[in-house]
Amino acid sequence: MNSERISRRVGAIAPSATLAVTAKAGALREAGERVISFGAGEPDFATPDHIVEAAAAACRDPRNHKYSGVGGLPELREAVAAKTRRDSGLEVDPGDVLITNGGKHAVYNAVAAVVDAGDEVLLPTPYWTTYPEPIALSGGVAVPVQTTAANGFRAGVEQLEAARTSRTKALVFVSPSNPTGAVYPRAEIEEIGRWAADHGVWVLTDEIYEHLTYGGAQHHSMPVVAPEVGERCIVLNGVAKTYAMTGWRVGWMTGPSDAVAAARNLQSHCTSNVCNVAQAAALAAVAGPLDAVVEMRSHFDRRRRTMHRLLSEIPGLECPEPQGAFYAYPDASGLLGRDFGGARPSTTLELADLLLERAKVAVVPGEAFGAVGGLRLSFALGDEDLREGVTRMVELLGGA
Repeated sequence: MNSERISRRVGAIAPSATLAVTAKAGALREAGERVISFGAGEPDFATPDHIVEAAAAACRDPRNHKYSGVGGLPELREAVAAKTRRDSGLEVDPGDVLITNGGKHAVYNAVAAVVDAGDEVLLPTPYWTTYPEPIALSGGVAVPVQTTAANGFRAGVEQLEAARTSRTKALVFVSPSNPTGAVYPRAEIEEIGRWAADHGVWVLTDEIYEHLTYGGAQHHSMPVVAPEVGERCIVLNGVAKTYAMTGWRVGWMTGPSDAVAAARNLQSHCTSNVCNVAQAAALAAVAGPLDAVVEMRSHFDRRRRTMHRLLSEIPGLECPEPQGAFYAYPDASGLLGRDFGGARPSTTLELADLLLERAKVAVVPGEAFGAVGGLRLSFALGDEDLREGVTRMVELLGGA
């Protein structure tokens, strides 16, 4: 196909690597292979019953058969503001809540609202695969800030300041982190928030994994612990991970009134309102009890410990214990160049291909996250599949 037929900006978008891994694993399953996938970033639990019932009732209400306000149903915006106050201590005016078509849409809206052509956006690596694309579509420049297992996959103020230039407009901040499972301590979040405020840097903070922390790790919302950054801080969130609602496609952004108004205006021309039935389901989720969330987190915690223990048996694979989200991110650089039955992977991309081909185990290589040497494994899958999948890896790569 003639490349001139497609716009350069859209043609340059990289497909989602995590979805690509899931699709490849699915194709092998359709061919009859017993593939275990650690690729998908979604809970393996069903959406809680009370949420589903709220959606069913909404389907029968003729009011939901019509257009609704671009910014979201008023009752949902009010519930999100109340939930934000309850869960993180952040006071939000319902008018400064924008309901979006999933978390990705919130990311896109937020970037589009504040990033101009030529602006630089600091992006600690490893990063979620979607973050760089809306930056590029806005004409901005993503500036990677490298983190490693040695520093807990956390970017410090010294690194951020070294990367800052006169063109730095924003920082993408994520805790708990996808893909590493890292969680920033409160003191580090405060320091980063003060640094951003001092230098007039916007912070786009993604809090979608706020309820998924383990051990002594705790989630802290940056505009709460560093209120001085509040006028330049947009908080991104959604129902997907906390309430096992990835397919319902409801997210939101909150922040300064002018930024939210700009994003709402953009959304009015892109998608208009989010599906009313999905919004009714989200309302039941955020306004309801957290019992199901606590139960899911206990399962994730058990799986987290199991995965960490099993991965630690592979010589040459260094696996920090995940503190949040539902991902392990081991450093596999010690495995590269070794002989595995005639195959010598030189990159984690090649290692991931080897695991899929030989062990029928799907993982996401670090190259997808702007880094090399790592592998992302989701532990949001059944206990038996998790044990079997990691055991296959141990058998192929060599156990202790």
